[in-house]
Amino acid sequence: MKLTFLGHGYVGLVTATIFADLGNTVYVIGHTKEKIDNLKKGILPIYEPGLQELVQKNIKAGRLIFTLDYKPAIPGSDVVFIAVGTPPKPSGEANLSTVFEVAKKIGENLSGYTVISVKSTVPIGTNRKVKEIINNAKANKAEFDVASIPEFLREGSALQDTLNPDRIVIGAESEKARQVIIDLHKSITAPLVLTNLETAEMIKYASNSFLATKISFSNAIAKLSEITGADAIQVLDAIGLDKRIGKEFLQPGAGYGGSCFPKDVKALISIAKSYNYKFSLLEEVENINKQARQDIVKKATKLLDNPEGKIIGIFGLAFKSNTDDMREAPSIDIINALKEKGAKIKAYDPQSMNNAKGLIKDIEFCKNIYEVAKGADLLIVATDWNEFKEADLVKIKNSMRTPLLIDGRNIYSPEKAKEIGFTYIGVGR
Repeated sequence: MKLTFLGHGYVGLVTATIFADLGNTVYVIGHTKEKIDNLKKGILPIYEPGLQELVQKNIKAGRLIFTLDYKPAIPGSDVVFIAVGTPPKPSGEANLSTVFEVAKKIGENLSGYTVISVKSTVPIGTNRKVKEIINNAKANKAEFDVASIPEFLREGSALQDTLNPDRIVIGAESEKARQVIIDLHKSITAPLVLTNLETAEMIKYASNSFLATKISFSNAIAKLSEITGADAIQVLDAIGLDKRIGKEFLQPGAGYGGSCFPKDVKALISIAKSYNYKFSLLEEVENINKQARQDIVKKATKLLDNPEGKIIGIFGLAFKSNTDDMREAPSIDIINALKEKGAKIKAYDPQSMNNAKGLIKDIEFCKNIYEVAKGADLLIVATDWNEFKEADLVKIKNSMRTPLLIDGRNIYSPEKAKEIGFTYIGVGR
């Protein structure tokens, strides 16, 4: 097929590249010349394991084409994907301005029959609004249908998640559109969920909000375990063995972050509010997530007695490992809170340093974790990179001024850390 993607962030770029690799001709439209010029050379605006090599392979094969121009891309496309950002407004409501802007441009360039697929995470009713905008903008002879196909990829494993999804959700009113999307996915084996537009839109928000709830539940159990003397890791491992619950996302830590969970939880609360429903469960999920970050700061304050003038090293800045994404990263709140208390901060992350420098000021960015540890009074693990798990803890401990360690991701053995000489504090342990 001939496909076009509007947007080259995580969702757009990964999905476009996978479909190109499956043999389709794929156009990706951007609006920033510098980014499109870089993409043409195989230089990516994001880090995702394995993506750069796959992009370069498909550029070379002529199947992946980056452009600023709608004209060569939209006309004649079988499917046009809207995969632009929907960031939260201050109210938590999703900002749909870019979705509607590109919908109008798509309509102005349609010819023949095209399926318009909204892959961006959008509130219930958005696909119908997109249909209305395109209908008003298109030429009379152009025909189209709208389909909602939410994505469920995880940063750090996005390629595998796209090729081997748990399910493919297709929301459509037209049988013709539904069949085009089914045919497009014929090389990907996964259960098909065929539904209407509103249900597909809701599935995405419900999925991410439920996973965020599992994380906040884990952090609530962790906090109670610390108070009572229970081991939250064992508690959560045990309940995760229950097939009705499952082990995924039952890990306590510094809280969830990234481009999806915080945004989608806020958006679903806002959607509910617009229908006069108070989604108090998700409001508390948000509160617990904030507390998880604050608890790391409280532990640091207690260990140091007074953080003022103390050197605190931060292991990891990205919101999770295997990504350079700093959006809603717990490290930002933790660092800013400790800076307010007068602490001096040193930090290192394998991938997100450049992104972090634009968000966090007045800290020392180091070349590796050993440089972070040198002369530090306290270390805080904020991201669970494998590089940190395999570090030489003896070397780290010997280079510190005071061997204090807060393991905000529970990546180290408490027994081993204490045996080396650390004062060790985890989450829920």
